[in-house]
Amino acid sequence: MTEVTSAAAATRLRRSPLHDRHTALGAKFAPFGGWEMPLEYAGGGVLKEHTAVRTGVGVFDVSHLGKARVTGPGAADFVNACLTNDLGRIGPGKAQYTLCCDDATGGVVDDIIAYLYADDHVFLIPNAANTAEVVRRLRVAAPAGVVVTDEHEEYAVLAVQGPRSAELLGALGLPTDHHYMSFSAATLDGVELTVCRTGYTGELGYELVVRAEHAVAVWDALFAAGAAYELRACGLAARDTLRTEMGYPLHGQDLSPEITPVQARSGWAVGWGKPAFWGRDVLLAEKAAGPRRTLRGLEAVERAIPRPGMAVYAGDARIGTVTSGTFSPTKKQGIALALIDTDRELADGETVEVDIRGRRAPLRLTRPPFVQPSVR
Repeated sequence: MTEVTSAAAATRLRRSPLHDRHTALGAKFAPFGGWEMPLEYAGGGVLKEHTAVRTGVGVFDVSHLGKARVTGPGAADFVNACLTNDLGRIGPGKAQYTLCCDDATGGVVDDIIAYLYADDHVFLIPNAANTAEVVRRLRVAAPAGVVVTDEHEEYAVLAVQGPRSAELLGALGLPTDHHYMSFSAATLDGVELTVCRTGYTGELGYELVVRAEHAVAVWDALFAAGAAYELRACGLAARDTLRTEMGYPLHGQDLSPEITPVQARSGWAVGWGKPAFWGRDVLLAEKAAGPRRTLRGLEAVERAIPRPGMAVYAGDARIGTVTSGTFSPTKKQGIALALIDTDRELADGETVEVDIRGRRAPLRLTRPPFVQPSVR
């Protein structure tokens, strides 16, 4: 999370259109990606919020996420020639996880969800801090007739996640039967929104994209119906523990301009057979040669909580760095993702050590996810 070092810096933070609702729920706020967002809520905290998503239903305000629209003749082909994944694999009404890579280095500028509406219309959801850069790069590359619009603050996004999420949305008359990574238009009490079968928790879940001026109405409708399902508001702290349990990467830690998709084991989000995408040549070369480091999972063998930036050792040799680390509320143990040197050829099940405040703690190499979700 971005540190705010002065009151002046704090005033520059953007606020969600739901900020007053969070304040009323006793939210503890923190700066994240240039936004002031709820970290956790009074009367619950991270553990209860996390558990609600794993066993029932929780709602996250993720309006800080970016929004950008690419329109015009050949818009989908243009996006496909820039971003890594292959939009040709999906059709209209489908969404796709993809990466914006630097053409020279292959490093990940951002990871993005692309909503394919039509051949001439693609809606993108980048990360908050990277939206302006993603839009800039697309605008520079866009051919005549293709327009890239930054709509970052024009829409809110609510993530309704958990095994009972479909029940809740169904009670509101919203569609829930579409397949994973697909979306549909809907109306809630006269408010138009998009319901997408996506999420960042591993559980059954949906993300609602609605114009910012209608976000409060949708939030209130969710909580009015959600009482029957014990709906709980969840903050970014629980979002982080949930995504780490699934081994999902966070840009700026597990993916970054210095970390390529090959190193992050995100090659599944690359259309390797496509003739063009940013970073193609350097990534193909890295894939063929083998990366010098790869993202691995770590589980604490004893009481220990690894944190980002901590050094990983095999004997006396430093072999890597923790990129994400937390306490898993589900497993009741420390878990982490770490970039590990590949020349060590360490297998899953082997033990390494993490330097936690001067103490070497043993952790076992494993392949995420650390937790199997109850419903997919």
